[in-house]
Amino acid sequence: MHGAALLSLNKIPKQFLTETPKQASLANKLRNTSAYFYKDAGFSLIELIVVILMVGILSAIAAPSWIAFVNRQQINKANDAVLGALQDAQRQAKNKKLSYSVSFQKNTTTQNVEVAIYRTDIGTPIWKNLGADVGLNSNKLLLGTNLSGENTANSTTNSPASYLTPSTPAKITFDYMGALPTANFGTAIPPSTETPGLKIVVALPSSANSTLPSSVKRCVIVKTLLGSMLTAKDDKCD
Repeated sequence: MHGAALLSLNKIPKQFLTETPKQASLANKLRNTSAYFYKDAGFSLIELIVVILMVGILSAIAAPSWIAFVNRQQINKANDAVLGALQDAQRQAKNKKLSYSVSFQKNTTTQNVEVAIYRTDIGTPIWKNLGADVGLNSNKLLLGTNLSGENTANSTTNSPASYLTPSTPAKITFDYMGALPTANFGTAIPPSTETPGLKIVVALPSSANSTLPSSVKRCVIVKTLLGSMLTAKDDKCD
């Protein structure tokens, strides 16, 4: 049996059993190419440094835009929470046929913006952080208003908003019909007859002075005796 196998191999032409010079050259080229790629696999230290520098430069360019986007999202959430609180107080006043108030303040200790919705005749606010249910971190926001008293805009022309010192609350009250029958909505700038309304403002602090507002503001404005509201932003909240 072995003899037959050897006989068969002897019958195979010699050129198929030996490596020709051309085949040897091709094999050497393949070995050299493999060795070249193996030798140059990975990154050099210079390449890594260049990549790290590029990532750092791109991050430095993108970071301010990202921070500005996050801040805008936060202040939009805060304004939605202000609107929600006012609407909730108005709704409860209508449903329960009782006078309901909503108050806003900046907490002295935590610096959070706080809100309280309560029956006016009880008059004991229970404060909670504004927008806590939506993950809002309100301690970086400023709270402003143009109110000089309950349901009363300040008497200055156009009733500009000022920013509250901590624990100085601003209060808006809805009667049993959800209206503000005795409200003073401020003084209009002629020739316009439109009054400024009652404003609750949230603002990002200025980078130069954290106690002053930047140009990025959001506000809710109670405009009519029936308690209609609208939202505005930036210079419309001054």
